[in-house]
Amino acid sequence: MSETPPLPHLGTIALSREGRLLRITLNRPEAMNAVNLQLHDDLAEAMWFAQADMGSDVILLTGAGRAFSAGGDLDHIEHNARNPHLFDHEARVAKRIVSTLLDIDKPVVCRMNGHAVGLGATLALLCDVIFAAEGAKIGDPHVGLGMVAGDGGAVIWAQRIGLTRAKEYLLTGDLLTASRAAEIGLVNYCVPADELDARVDAFCAKLLGGAMVAIRATKVLTNLELKRLATALMDAGIAYESVSVRSADHLEGIQALKEKRAPRFIGR
Repeated sequence: MSETPPLPHLGTIALSREGRLLRITLNRPEAMNAVNLQLHDDLAEAMWFAQADMGSDVILLTGAGRAFSAGGDLDHIEHNARNPHLFDHEARVAKRIVSTLLDIDKPVVCRMNGHAVGLGATLALLCDVIFAAEGAKIGDPHVGLGMVAGDGGAVIWAQRIGLTRAKEYLLTGDLLTASRAAEIGLVNYCVPADELDARVDAFCAKLLGGAMVAIRATKVLTNLELKRLATALMDAGIAYESVSVRSADHLEGIQALKEKRAPRFIGR
């Protein structure tokens, strides 16, 4: 039997093993796990490791502290907006995160312990089964910052709730409560926060006790259409988002958020 590989040490993501379960924890709790450059790069590394990890059969993705991920770190977003050539690196990494997450043949369970916003929502929605805590909210407010939702939202939202509802939420950027998200099928379950761990642990244990060869092959099969869509949409999505990063509306969206006021977009 092959030796269990050592876990990588990443600055903003904690990895741990619980038997054949690999737990991946977004670990910037002081910033509500908002995605800065390091977390973005670490996400790609963590997903790449999880995909090939011989020591696990089920992956659990969660966040440290009171949020799953509050989306993009505002200081980091502003730095990219004022130096848009820097976004090109993240565009490549974003595509890698999505493609690698979809390539993982093991079940990926999301423990959505708090808000999942922007890229945080995309990460949660690309998981196979999502348990969300009551009181959490989920949404993709890229447009509220004058940005295109190109880093995976256009791929996964419609697959979970249909094109009609996906357009409503992606074009407005509105957030949904966990209870509403469960009601329309965006997430699988909304559970009281004090029951979240027990529900997640029981589901992961059920998977770990199952016929793993059959489970993995079924996961691969059900992801084929998602991978086809991702291949068709991600290059265009990242390109459109890269253009929007260079827009005046994007800078206005950032400034409005910093000043806690409604943005005054001018359409360019």
